[in-house]
Amino acid sequence: MAILVLGGAGYIGSHTALALLNAGRDVVVADSLKTGFRAAVPPAARFYQGDIRDRCFCDSLFEREQIDGVIHFAASSLVGESMSVPLRYYDNNLGGTRVLLESMTAHGVRDIVFSSSAAVYGEPERVPISETDRTLPTNCYGDTKLAIERMMKWTASAHGLRYVALRYFNACGAQPGGRMGEAHDPETHLIPLLLQVANGRREQVFIFGDDYPTPDGTCIRDYVHVCDLARAHILALDYLAAGGESGAFNLGSGAGFSVLQVLEEARRVTGYSIPAQIRPRRAGDPARLVASADRARAALGWVPEYGDLRVILQTAWDWHHTHPDGYGE
Repeated sequence: MAILVLGGAGYIGSHTALALLNAGRDVVVADSLKTGFRAAVPPAARFYQGDIRDRCFCDSLFEREQIDGVIHFAASSLVGESMSVPLRYYDNNLGGTRVLLESMTAHGVRDIVFSSSAAVYGEPERVPISETDRTLPTNCYGDTKLAIERMMKWTASAHGLRYVALRYFNACGAQPGGRMGEAHDPETHLIPLLLQVANGRREQVFIFGDDYPTPDGTCIRDYVHVCDLARAHILALDYLAAGGESGAFNLGSGAGFSVLQVLEEARRVTGYSIPAQIRPRRAGDPARLVASADRARAALGWVPEYGDLRVILQTAWDWHHTHPDGYGE
């Protein structure tokens, strides 16, 4: 029996597909390649190109392959874009998941691990954030993720679906050895932006706000390595297969690093000055976003292995330095 990784040509999806293969699993990857890269798909995985909004495509996957479980990364994920074209995000994210769940139900595939996001929480009421805290997204992207979680909940009630929604915080880093890593166009994440400056791909990085109520005035975020995220998806599949209860789990280190801390560590790792310019705060940026991952530790047995910021940045730099053009597609 195989695991179907939807969106497996993307950043976290490709790392998860590789982790599954390394764990001895049979892997099928499906991706539209609108934002993913064919070169990111591990060669040992069977690949299908298509859009999960296409019911015929979804049905063909379950008819051609013996699928035991699904890991779902196939979604649009740019926060700013989601606010300018919200209907596109509802169509792609919710519409695609609706078709997928219909197809899964029709073919008797019950287990799904969903790539959710800390964006479901919006402005946190407290830090660290736990799964029982209020969910009130402040952007369309986060709202689509929360709506998908609810869709899975009601599908579970009606059709026996078993699901885990993994709400991760700031994904970062790359496969050790530099074989695969993060490649987005446009790039919006702090660490790759810093490394693009070190690579000579941009002149400077912008820091939005230095007057937050934090030790150095810049925002604090919880960074979780992509390989730790990949491992969590496998643990979640095993948890469901063992009869675990459906629900949501935070994935984070439980520690936070400020923008200036990440900048200074990036300068040390790369050996480059990385010029930075302070700009006014962006609307809606909370001062601190840090996860409580106690539930994932207790239920899934998940403990991050890449908690050191220097190690995270070194793996990312190994990838960006040797692949300045990403996958070159």
